[in-house]
Amino acid sequence: MTRSYRPGLGAFAFYSVAFMLGVYFTFAAVQGDYGLFRRVEIAAERDALSRDLTQLQDEIARMENMTRRLSDTYLDLDLLDQQARSILGMIRADEIVIR
Repeated sequence: MTRSYRPGLGAFAFYSVAFMLGVYFTFAAVQGDYGLFRRVEIAAERDALSRDLTQLQDEIARMENMTRRLSDTYLDLDLLDQQARSILGMIRADEIVIR
């Protein structure tokens, strides 16, 4: 007589738990706090912040240049004229203003 081997309840429980743990860790690796999707979000945010930093550095350089050009040691008369016209609303005596 040959007896067929049938796995018991313990083997079924073991493989079920192993499968559930595999599913859990796969889900955590993809969508968890340190998963692939979060890593892509962080990379996109880093790129956006790098672009913002570059724009701010350009703006700072432009403002430092304008500040230096209006300082006591170096005076740019064209910039002074432009600022007087735009901020103070001044015009020359020989100019006509059309609104």
